Amino acid sequence: MGREIIKSSRVNEEYIRIKHKSGLSVCLYPMKGFNSSYALFGAKYGSVDTTFKTGDDSDYVTVPAGIAHYLEHKLFENEGAPAFDLFSKTGANANAFTSFDKTAYLFSCSQKFDENLEILLKFVQDPYFTDENVEKERGIIEQEIKMYNDSPDWQVLFNGLSALYHNNPVKIDIAGTIQSIAQINKELLYKCYNTFYNLNNMTLCIAGNIDVDKTLEICDKTLKFSEDKGLLSSHVHEPYEIREKEISVKMSCSIPLFTIMFKLFVKESESLENNIFYSILFEIIFGVSGDFYNTHYKSGLINDAFSAGVFNGRGFFAGVVQGESSTPEAVYEKVKETLCRAKEKGISEQSFLNIKKKVYGKQLMMFGSVEAVATAMLEAQFSERILYDTIEITARTTLNDINNALSKLDIENSVISMVKPVDS
Repeated sequence: MGREIIKSSRVNEEYIRIKHKSGLSVCLYPMKGFNSSYALFGAKYGSVDTTFKTGDDSDYVTVPAGIAHYLEHKLFENEGAPAFDLFSKTGANANAFTSFDKTAYLFSCSQKFDENLEILLKFVQDPYFTDENVEKERGIIEQEIKMYNDSPDWQVLFNGLSALYHNNPVKIDIAGTIQSIAQINKELLYKCYNTFYNLNNMTLCIAGNIDVDKTLEICDKTLKFSEDKGLLSSHVHEPYEIREKEISVKMSCSIPLFTIMFKLFVKESESLENNIFYSILFEIIFGVSGDFYNTHYKSGLINDAFSAGVFNGRGFFAGVVQGESSTPEAVYEKVKETLCRAKEKGISEQSFLNIKKKVYGKQLMMFGSVEAVATAMLEAQFSERILYDTIEITARTTLNDINNALSKLDIENSVISMVKPVDS
């Protein structure tokens, strides 16, 4: 096994990264003074990965939308006791999630860590799909999809993505559609499992009260060797222009919701830098300490649900302003006007320094949470970065970086998604 110590002289922290003989990347962050531990076993596999190939495939394979999420549901079930039952006996809190670009299985505990880790590693490596249990799960996921279809917050987001993107699969609900999941069967689940749950495409991240040597002993005992099959995911062509300027639907809500999205194209190798630049930029212009928020909050145009930031992941990147307003179209115009003025004048040095310090401070707070550290390690590993890159880049960020990011923002290449009350 290749073992390396990843250090940061800036924050005086370090962690261990190992390429295990099974093919799995393992990141371990012992944290002195903590009683709890948090473990994430993740696959670089999310809802956007619907077209792919490996060395075993003659051509690219396309699978139904929602299959990554479906697979996450099914892995907790096996021939013996379901994984949740095993965790409940140890007192651990266990869960899982599927996002646009990753799937992860996790637990947190303050006792019986070794036993919990063994449960986690074993059940994720032991799929059990039958025609009967796959069909049973379909009804459960259908209900979940219907629930999200009835959620104004969920719909305002995905309607915005469908207006922003022509072809990018990020526009499709993570759970898929009732029509797409109807096509999923055990053969497709095994195909996706064997493709994406190859340990060479996965990472184990653990932070907190752990013994490194014991943890690696459990890995040696439970991890099965995986041959790297050379996984390739297909990248769809996405036009520069948005698909639709405005989209509005009526649902059961008390006040209109809106999401404003600015379409950006960022190289994967520069995604972290741009995430930091645009996060700082949008906080300067639209944050609660800025003129925009205070002026329009006092006037009643927006309320305290207003926020701004960055929506990004593997293959997608957008600036986002969202909230509630009785006149969301007016908010959209004010947002664009404010950005135009900022482009003309540039960002002031003092505003930049204040927000940079705030962002940097929030990043340092991560080291007080085992969950935050483990999650950040997983994000970094899947982005082919190290955990400390975020802090280092933020520390090096200059006012010129922020103004340069602002200059690249195409204000008109944006959309507004709205959900309005049924009786409006």
